[in-house]
Amino acid sequence: MGAAMRVVFMGTPAFVLPIPEALLEAGHQLVGVYTQADKPAGRGRSPRPSAVKEFALRRGIPVFQPATLRRPEPQAQLRALGPDAIVLAAYGKILPKEVLGISRLGGLNVHPSLLPRHRGAAPLQSTILAGDTVTGVTIFLMDEGMDTGAVLAQAQEPVRPDDTADSLAGRLFVLGARLLVETLERWGRGEITPQPQDEAKATYTAPLRKEQGRLDFTQPAALLARQVRAYHPWPGTWTAWKGRLLKVLEAELWTPDSPVAGDVGQVIALPPGAPAPAGVVTGQGVLALKRLQLEGKRPVACDEFLRGYRGFVGARLGA
Repeated sequence: MGAAMRVVFMGTPAFVLPIPEALLEAGHQLVGVYTQADKPAGRGRSPRPSAVKEFALRRGIPVFQPATLRRPEPQAQLRALGPDAIVLAAYGKILPKEVLGISRLGGLNVHPSLLPRHRGAAPLQSTILAGDTVTGVTIFLMDEGMDTGAVLAQAQEPVRPDDTADSLAGRLFVLGARLLVETLERWGRGEITPQPQDEAKATYTAPLRKEQGRLDFTQPAALLARQVRAYHPWPGTWTAWKGRLLKVLEAELWTPDSPVAGDVGQVIALPPGAPAPAGVVTGQGVLALKRLQLEGKRPVACDEFLRGYRGFVGARLGA
């Protein structure tokens, strides 16, 4: 183990918590945690702290939630912490040049893809949507661009056929936490030569929007099945039935032995041995519906849904 470092961690969602936990376990000192502002949640819409803030408060680590790091005051506050390194993972803000120069070892970003593939705000979702079979984690030195900095380390991770964005994030940030601790120590000892990214291989992801969860049944069933997994838990995937929102929580591609009868968007009964008792005819293939939630109702498996709504088979979805 190398010498203990003073580290500032910047992150927000629960799936990045393996990183600050690993830093503490490795003997490093978290001198401050930066996270997004508390956001209204629940029926009462009362402000709720991020998972990272709750973690820091339990550990007695100072928490900072500046609206921006582009102003002199929060920059001076960060400088006063005297960090050896700044570590960032899903913080939700791009750091300005002035902040990147505050720490001796710069800013290290833990990014859940093999850069330069899937730069940007939604690498997990884009990995699943693209049908990638292998992904990984990249530790890179932040610069002023969007995930364009020189690479310090990478590690690969298979994408499982049933992975959702949620399950993939869970594994990648555990992997990333281990890789970060190892990389931080080697970087501090001057043992790593940063490698520039190949711009010719770069792909970009945009922030997700709620409307992207709408299922377009003219698309192939294989793509729609990936969409259901990629957009779990947010923004979710949905269609409409009888004027009500119908969430598709789990679905799977089903390839019939012979052509099926039915129009695009129509619900059909599936035979025994299929992934679900009902599916939707798509532009190519059938999307088996495994778990559904009708607006105002609880989530249920497809067989239970069919018992409660006898007219569902034969219906046309999406209108």
